[in-house]
Amino acid sequence: MEVATMLMRTDPFRDLDRLTQQVFGTPARPAAMPMDAWREGDDFLVELDLPGIDPNSLDLDVERNVVTVRASRPELDPGRAMLAAERTRGVFSRQLFLGENLDTNAIRADYRDGVLRLVIPISEQAKPRKIEIERHDHERQALNA
Repeated sequence: MEVATMLMRTDPFRDLDRLTQQVFGTPARPAAMPMDAWREGDDFLVELDLPGIDPNSLDLDVERNVVTVRASRPELDPGRAMLAAERTRGVFSRQLFLGENLDTNAIRADYRDGVLRLVIPISEQAKPRKIEIERHDHERQALNA
């Protein structure tokens, strides 16, 4: 099972460029939300690094199987003579395209120590289950007939 899948739209090259910039960043703008994702039991977990973000600026939206995370970091003080300014400023976001086997209605989110953790349960219908097989004793039925 895959945690996230990429959706292709009308211009795959633009989306590939956007995804590359989001994951690897650019010299002018490093990746804004590095992420780890894994399965643990009946849940998928996603952790996004967001150090220095005011928790009140975090916004998490779910529409169908797309989770959008938005955050903001204050702009730099124009009076500062910066020697390095690599952290993303202003509002930035990241979208996660989830498989249909996840229960987006039951997502839990927690922000602690600069890490946003999402816990996304696997939907009940996607979990493996046993199906009871009804057995009939054909010999007994034939003898009683």
